[in-house]
Amino acid sequence: MFTGIIEGLSKLEAIEKENSNVHFTFSCAFTHELKIDQSVAHNGVCLTVIKINGHQYTVTAIDETLQKTNLGNLKVGDEVNIERCMSANGRFDGHIVQGHVDQTGIVTSIIDNKGSWTYTIEYNNKLGNVTVEKGSITLNGTSLTVVDSKDDAFSVCITSTDELADVAELFVAEPERAALGAVELCLYSASLYNTLGW
Repeated sequence: MFTGIIEGLSKLEAIEKENSNVHFTFSCAFTHELKIDQSVAHNGVCLTVIKINGHQYTVTAIDETLQKTNLGNLKVGDEVNIERCMSANGRFDGHIVQGHVDQTGIVTSIIDNKGSWTYTIEYNNKLGNVTVEKGSITLNGTSLTVVDSKDDAFSVCITSTDELADVAELFVAEPERAALGAVELCLYSASLYNTLGW
């Protein structure tokens, strides 16, 4: 369980392919605090630490993860947003996030509101995912609130420089896609709604 409050950045040091899996080796400021089998969100994707070597650690992404997220686009030297699982006695400063990314989207506009920024993201609505106005969503692991929802696009308003830094690498029309993780309750409700034909 995560909150969508980014804890830091992790730098990709190496990529190793093994059949359809990919092993990513990263380094971060708190590698020495990590443990084998610990879950860490990378751009919102929950991955398990399988190896620790000095200041570096390794996680593995399976093919489905690579298909649904932006991790497959990473290159050595790239940085990702990271967050460790929330402790049971911790405070939810963000939203309830499971680390399950549903798909990717493309930033189509960024508006500077002189004190905040509005990002509009388009996504493929044929995959069955929806957004809900005033609902929660994560962009590369950063927990945000949807301010405008359409069938194939949504907008979020970023008001703090910390949040802006967390999504700063997302530019209009860039091939790099934002990893989108909707709050699971919204997805379950939408699925039930469609199943019952309401």
